[in-house]
Amino acid sequence: MTVATESRADTGAGTGALERRYRRLLLGYPRAYRSGYGGELIATLLDTAEPGRTLPSARESFALVVGGLRTRVIYATERPAWVDGVHLGVLALSVAQLAMLVPYATTIPLWVGLSALAVLLVMRGRVRLALPVVVLVAVKVCSITLGRPWLDLTLLPVDPDRFWGGGSLYGGGGPVAPMIGYALAVLGLLMLAAHGRRLGTRSWFWLPAVPLLAGADPAGLDFPAVGGSHAMVRVALEIGVLLLAVWAGHVAHDPRWAMAAGIYLIPVLAVYAENLGAHSERDLAHLAVLILLTASAAAVPYRAKRHVLL
Repeated sequence: MTVATESRADTGAGTGALERRYRRLLLGYPRAYRSGYGGELIATLLDTAEPGRTLPSARESFALVVGGLRTRVIYATERPAWVDGVHLGVLALSVAQLAMLVPYATTIPLWVGLSALAVLLVMRGRVRLALPVVVLVAVKVCSITLGRPWLDLTLLPVDPDRFWGGGSLYGGGGPVAPMIGYALAVLGLLMLAAHGRRLGTRSWFWLPAVPLLAGADPAGLDFPAVGGSHAMVRVALEIGVLLLAVWAGHVAHDPRWAMAAGIYLIPVLAVYAENLGAHSERDLAHLAVLILLTASAAAVPYRAKRHVLL
């Protein structure tokens, strides 16, 4: 019996709770990395574990989570930057657009379902199938903002389900900002479809963002009216994702995450421009944070490259 096997046997965790927990932590790494190096990494962790331990230490857990994210970031740079950036940006827009429609599901179930289908297709990289679905939803949403019964008979205004409360669908702003958001999504899908090559699939972790954002109108946060807790969930999620974009750009020296952030930011800027003077100080502070983080995500990759060269 080798020394490594003896050490692992002493821990009593070779096939037990500690190994299972290490494997869960390794799920943060890409599948290809786990296939190539996962077994070796787990063996090393088990060999160095103290006898009788059943839980990874906080330091090990943190290192594995950060290492998994860092490795995913590095692996992501194997795809063309502009393609990946546009794909991420369109997915972020699609998730926000679906979240906007969710509170109105019983009134416009067909369009909420099609919007959910569009998110799934974009997430799985099936952009040619997603394109007509997004176009249909875009036409319907624009018809609602214009007060027109296009594509089907919809009672206007579209009020939310009783559970959600709040105002009518896109009742707090004009039609320009929603149109710009959907036009960007369609344009991005056209670019990706013209690219012709198979796109990578996106993580299922995008889906929990939908209920977190549901009811948070991209057409204006309006903290006092919407409710501080709900608005702050959206703000925290946006800031968290943008901070990850800044960090990823720094790690990989790559602008794709800044491109995605910029695509998400454009409709937000359109909202504020269309409703100039109608936003609270908190709304403007929120906008300033989004602009600052997006600009940081765009600047960090080039600053990192400069440091490497120096």
